[in-house]
Amino acid sequence: MQLPFSRFWSRLWPLACLLVLLVAPFARAQVVDDSTKVLYGPKTTRLIYEAEVLRDSTSGTPLDTTLTRWPQARFWFHDTTFQQDLGTVGSASRPLLYQPNLELGARYGRNVFDKYARDARTVPYYDSRSPYSFFRVVQSGSGEQVFEISYSRSLKKNFSVGVAYERIASNKVLAATGSRDGLVEHSNLLFFGRYQNENERYHLLFNFTNVRHRALEQGGIKPLPEEKTPQDLFNYREQQVWLTQAANNEDRDEFYLTHTYRLLGRGLTVYHTFDAKRQYNNFADLDLTKERTADQSLERTFFPRTFNSPTATIDRAEYRQLENTFGVLGRTKAVEYRLYARDRIASLTSQTLSTGSTTANLMLREAAPKRQFNQFFVGGTAAFNYRTIYAIETAGELYLLPLSGLSTDNFKPEYWLRGNVRTGPLSAEALVNSYAPTLTQQEFIGNHYTWNHWDERYFNPSSNTTDGKFNNTSTQQLTGRLQLKLPSLGLLTGQRFEASVSAVNIANQVYYGTTGAPEQLSTNRNLVIAFARHRTMLGRVGFDNQATYTKGDNDTEGLRVPSLVTNSRVFYESYIFRKALFNQIGAEVYYQSAFRGYDYNPTAQQFYQQDHFTIGAHAIADVFFVADIKAVSLFLKMAYVNQGLANNYNGYYASPYYTGYPRRFQFGLKWNFFN
Repeated sequence: MQLPFSRFWSRLWPLACLLVLLVAPFARAQVVDDSTKVLYGPKTTRLIYEAEVLRDSTSGTPLDTTLTRWPQARFWFHDTTFQQDLGTVGSASRPLLYQPNLELGARYGRNVFDKYARDARTVPYYDSRSPYSFFRVVQSGSGEQVFEISYSRSLKKNFSVGVAYERIASNKVLAATGSRDGLVEHSNLLFFGRYQNENERYHLLFNFTNVRHRALEQGGIKPLPEEKTPQDLFNYREQQVWLTQAANNEDRDEFYLTHTYRLLGRGLTVYHTFDAKRQYNNFADLDLTKERTADQSLERTFFPRTFNSPTATIDRAEYRQLENTFGVLGRTKAVEYRLYARDRIASLTSQTLSTGSTTANLMLREAAPKRQFNQFFVGGTAAFNYRTIYAIETAGELYLLPLSGLSTDNFKPEYWLRGNVRTGPLSAEALVNSYAPTLTQQEFIGNHYTWNHWDERYFNPSSNTTDGKFNNTSTQQLTGRLQLKLPSLGLLTGQRFEASVSAVNIANQVYYGTTGAPEQLSTNRNLVIAFARHRTMLGRVGFDNQATYTKGDNDTEGLRVPSLVTNSRVFYESYIFRKALFNQIGAEVYYQSAFRGYDYNPTAQQFYQQDHFTIGAHAIADVFFVADIKAVSLFLKMAYVNQGLANNYNGYYASPYYTGYPRRFQFGLKWNFFN
């Protein structure tokens, strides 16, 4: 299962050349003066985020040089939550555990590649006093690759700019026919900068991101007649797949700018945010092959039906959004507030093949009229803190007015409101919201699936019914939390414990049903979610254990979640070579209980419910060695070392008929430059 060195080098050498060119002028890891005293390093480099600037603070946070997260795979990407994916790096994914929605109004609803794209609101800006750059690379014997290089510098005392490039790639794990290379190719180019004037009354943050993501779609394993059960399908590169010519391409471009001006000290600051973004999705399969079953009486394909062309599919959509947010904010030692108004202009266009199109004669048409929206929102936050004894915080947003768009005919208010009270280690939070379905849930017209919930007169040929309009989904959530820093007991030091319990009620939930089309529940769903995490050190041995338990008919309609998800980590840390090298050696185990996980529809880029496959309970164990030598960090990891040891299974399923990676070796290197 190892990637040949020649293939590894052919993928990496262009990035290595780019790395050498960029960092050659900065070959020394730290800047020193004539007495060899270090002037610049991790302690002089600070990260500044938009969230801090919108609290009228630019003190920043220190650069994270700890080794804790570096070997953990979910921290290599921009969404670190637990996810259900298709078993490979860069594949479509969705949050595994329940998450509330706080996005109102027109929303595109194509999110399966969000995990790999930067959020413009969380881009870090650097205050480093000197040029700062870093690169990181992760590579495995199964073709996983994550590469990032970043460079920033101050042009003047109060002005800094930077550029970053990121590449994520993976090879096929399931590939009985055709090349084993090139399953996913992802690139992300980022330009960013910040400015503040001499008296620090004015602050400006801006960034531009350009994302290109291409994922070949395989449709999962296609069992052979002799493969009777899911346990027979762990032959990896010997397995047949349903799709061999299908691919999803996603482009994202976004320009984001926030600037603030302090009018009356920290008590009154005005701000403006400008956000212009575009997302384009294209699914294409130019080889819709068919085959007959054993009795030669039925034709069998991956897709349930075709409407336009029996030999080819092209389904495209493009979403554009322009937002302007104007607001005021302020803070004192006891009080903090922010009020804003936002105007959103959005549009959605879609295309599909014309009826009668063939692979040799592809003719595109507009799948639906261009949908345009102009929506107005208001919102804000307010917080009161009394020393460290207690604190109260409220926040909310209201979709106040549809200035234009489909929703003007039957406008239903959308909102979210959250309140939090904390005293000592205890806190309680209440959240209520109401929101409309996404634009993709409202309408999709393609070669294999079609629905429309904006026009009650629309006849849906896939179900021989007339689609009706959806109601808003509403939720109520009550959460209690406990956070404690426990005292040391002998060798037991650094103890931290946190726990929470949430009760959630969901009404009118919109989800993708077993046909792949969106449906709305007529009954409420109730969940109880319990979370706990404990971290401590016993001498040089560290422990980090966390678990999330979800109760609430987890395999019924609307929402399916594993009852138990845990992650445990144990490590031994020490210095070697006269304290020149700090290292950790340890193991990590992820566990997930059995559940009927979601299937995946590549044409609409959506996960949908299924009743024919249960993802079995499984544990994934990794062993790792991670070390830090001044500005250099590296790790060596053997992933999934327990393959074949539990239940005599030779693997696990990430999604129905998508196997996860087999046992493999992973290597990672990160190098910081502070000059």
